[in-house]
Amino acid sequence: MSFYSLQQWLASVGVPSSVLNHNTWVYQVFAVVFLTLLLSYIAGLVFDRLCRFASNSVNLWDDVLLESARKPVRVLIWLIGILWAAQIAHTASEAEVFQFIDPIRRVGVIVVITWFLFGLAKRFELALQSPGRVKEPLDATTASAIGKLLRASIIITATLVILQNLGFSISGVLAFGGVGGIAVGFAAKDLLANFFGGLAVYMDRPFVVGDWVRSPDKNIEGTVEHIGWRLTRIRTFDQRPLYVPNATFSTISLENPSRMTHRRISETIGVRYDDIAQVRNIVDSVKCMLVDHTEIDDKQTLIVNLNQFGDSSVNLMVYTFTKTTIWVKYHEVKQDVLLKIAEIIEQHGASIAFPTTTLHVASLPEQFAQAGMLQNKV
Repeated sequence: MSFYSLQQWLASVGVPSSVLNHNTWVYQVFAVVFLTLLLSYIAGLVFDRLCRFASNSVNLWDDVLLESARKPVRVLIWLIGILWAAQIAHTASEAEVFQFIDPIRRVGVIVVITWFLFGLAKRFELALQSPGRVKEPLDATTASAIGKLLRASIIITATLVILQNLGFSISGVLAFGGVGGIAVGFAAKDLLANFFGGLAVYMDRPFVVGDWVRSPDKNIEGTVEHIGWRLTRIRTFDQRPLYVPNATFSTISLENPSRMTHRRISETIGVRYDDIAQVRNIVDSVKCMLVDHTEIDDKQTLIVNLNQFGDSSVNLMVYTFTKTTIWVKYHEVKQDVLLKIAEIIEQHGASIAFPTTTLHVASLPEQFAQAGMLQNKV
């Protein structure tokens, strides 16, 4: 709609021409709003074109920048346009409601810039974990720590800048924060302990997201799903979520089986006393089998020896390590090793012992002997 058609429409609804000639600010407001709409539309087209170019470029970080800036730029255009129109209306009417245009403009620009930086930090965190964007992707725990620190810094800085633009004394705010921090520290010591516990986890990295952890001191065992500033969420093996305060990790011993290099096979196998003459050959054969096994690491400790004379068996100790650390595959390897040991024992004409008791009778009492003789006669 042009200015001339707008004037005709206003005249047709009964607005006097003197008012139309006097209130030229209406046309200016209309022009500003129309220009804002046009610029927002053009900005959308430009970002669509740039994103298509960026998706085909070698540099993958331009995608992060463009996706973070798309919405904030369009919102910034509308913010400036609407406040510009409001400024025109304020000049014409001098209404008190328009006196807050300048503070709103300054705060609004800061909020939009904060929005852009916040989204940039979030996408930066995701990009650090993507193999397609970096040569050596970071693990989820480290990337999350970097992202959280960046976002916290952005929010704190933006808050201080907004307070300064609204006329508050930053030095006074910081001084109040220092005094109030002491009271808050006493009131929320558990919260602060969990915060610093989470910071210690991020720095020391005893575990990361995806690790299997276990504590001999507490009933804690499962896979780490999320590490927050206050709580760490662990998914137990029965699929229940376990929420552990971060301060707990500074007072307990923690195992991380996910970082083991090998898994151990430690078994005691009994052979009958009747087969003791074959024990040496069985031991040598089992040792050769383990050395030649493709899933057994013979560079680690490997022991196959007669270990003990048991109550009903001659006990052989088998002690070795598998190459795999995967739980399911480890049990498959262990099964294969045990079955091959059973075959070796059988090949040497021996048998695996089971609990037995042998009763040696030197002589029978007279009454039992007579009863046996009577039974034979019958």
